[in-house]
Amino acid sequence: MTKLPVIRFKDSQIELAHGAGGKASRRLVEGLIAPILGNPSLDDAALLSLNGSSLAFTADSFVVKPLRFPGGSIGELAVYGTVNDLAVSGAKPIALLSTLILEAGLSAQVLQEELEAIQQAAQIAGVQVVGGDTKVVEHGKADGLYISTSGVGLVDLRVNLAASSVRPGDQVLLSGTIGDHGITILLARGELDLVADLKSDTRSVWPFVEALIGMAAPGLRWMRDPTRGGVATSLNELARDVSLAIKLYEDQIPIRDEVRGACEILGLDPLHIANEGQFIAIIAPEYAETALEAVRAVPGGAEARLVGEVVDSPAGVVYSQTGYGSSRIVDMLVGDPLPRIC
Repeated sequence: MTKLPVIRFKDSQIELAHGAGGKASRRLVEGLIAPILGNPSLDDAALLSLNGSSLAFTADSFVVKPLRFPGGSIGELAVYGTVNDLAVSGAKPIALLSTLILEAGLSAQVLQEELEAIQQAAQIAGVQVVGGDTKVVEHGKADGLYISTSGVGLVDLRVNLAASSVRPGDQVLLSGTIGDHGITILLARGELDLVADLKSDTRSVWPFVEALIGMAAPGLRWMRDPTRGGVATSLNELARDVSLAIKLYEDQIPIRDEVRGACEILGLDPLHIANEGQFIAIIAPEYAETALEAVRAVPGGAEARLVGEVVDSPAGVVYSQTGYGSSRIVDMLVGDPLPRIC
């Protein structure tokens, strides 16, 4: 007789916070989903060996309102978000499947525009959309359009990414400015009396990762794309998993003035805001400068920075230090980001 899994999820119902990428999301995955499905992995992609090659598989879903926003749209997000999960697993994206959940009443013109956005983004990202599925739901049930994707990539065998390889002294590399996407979405909804010349950072990160692997593969320990929950959530998960601390140099973190100003007005922390075209890498110290130069040499990588380091303690904590020597705890595991900032 099959032994029943131990369920540690105590919440009585699913809330928006469970999909926001913070503490509640992790509680849902670790406490309910993973025990039943029998796979505790929280990685961006699953790795499988096949005839001497290593393949990365990933799946994602995209729910964003409005469907189109400055710098991108849900169709572009569906492509770039999926290829980025593959890229930060060290895999060159190859092909995608795309499932469309259409709400009855959706304009055919809007659908055509998003299909064209998918096709154009796939072409830029160097992948093929090889299949998918389409479903239609009742009016009022899908914010117009939801997209679910899956993707496959070929893992570069020069890298061996694992949280367990992270060591004190390793450096934190950030590929560019943070918070652009999440704040753009908030402003695009028209619910805030703020105006800012800002657009989403939606893009494929594979060109940067490819350059990074080419120049610094032996020193590359771990990577993530800081989407929901932002940089804080990604690094806090790492800190907890390896029982180490991560110290960020706050004055080195690239943040646009528009993002910083909006966050100050709204009482938000840019480290908690979603990104769709950036990645974080943990690099062995002897390869850190080489890695930074590699990313900066790629068009669009000029804002890359070394923004912190892995330290021994306090274990499981991410904290930031200012240029004046003061510090603050950045710990998304004690709270949750705003829901639905895709």
